Amino acid sequence: MSEVTQETTIETPEGAVMSITPEAMEKVIEVRAEEEESEELALRISVTGVQGIDYSYDLAFIHSKDLTDSDLQWETNGLTIVVPEDSHTRLVGATLDIPSNSAQGGLVIRNPNRPNPLGDIEHLELTGDIPERVQQLLEQRINPALASHGGFATLMGVDDSKAYITMGGGCQGCAMSQATLTEGIQAAILEAIPEITEVIDSTDHASGSNPFYS
Repeated sequence: MSEVTQETTIETPEGAVMSITPEAMEKVIEVRAEEEESEELALRISVTGVQGIDYSYDLAFIHSKDLTDSDLQWETNGLTIVVPEDSHTRLVGATLDIPSNSAQGGLVIRNPNRPNPLGDIEHLELTGDIPERVQQLLEQRINPALASHGGFATLMGVDDSKAYITMGGGCQGCAMSQATLTEGIQAAILEAIPEITEVIDSTDHASGSNPFYS
């Protein structure tokens, strides 16, 4: 559902999580008009999971009486837009639009946010000092994800706010290992352990030696 962002000037109401292009708004209003009690219907936009490198979404009309206090909502052009609380951060800055290819039909969400390739870490409970928490994160979330590619990550040390990680197995020498570290491991560690401000790949992917000890 995700496409390359196009240059479009869109007015976004104060408090809105995401934007809707005029073309998408016209389409939504058109479809809503075919529903019973159309004027009482709000458009609910939620993140339902992950599909490849993008999020997957659900768009549905719900009756205004079914809105809850935890739903984030705002009104634009007479239409109430609703985003569930657990989808908020994943949709901030996104835009609901029509496809670039007019033959495609439907709607698309152009979202600058991407899911962490190593999975959701929001519900992990990490305890102990900083190295212990990094190690728990590696064991509980990062390495199980890397194992599917025959790789693993090892904590070599923590120096102040820097964590030194080595990549092993299928990750060592892999051209994608730096992207994996940046997009996955680093993002996961920085999010889960705010005391860490930098994650350094200390693996020498050419020789296998460890610069952390050199």
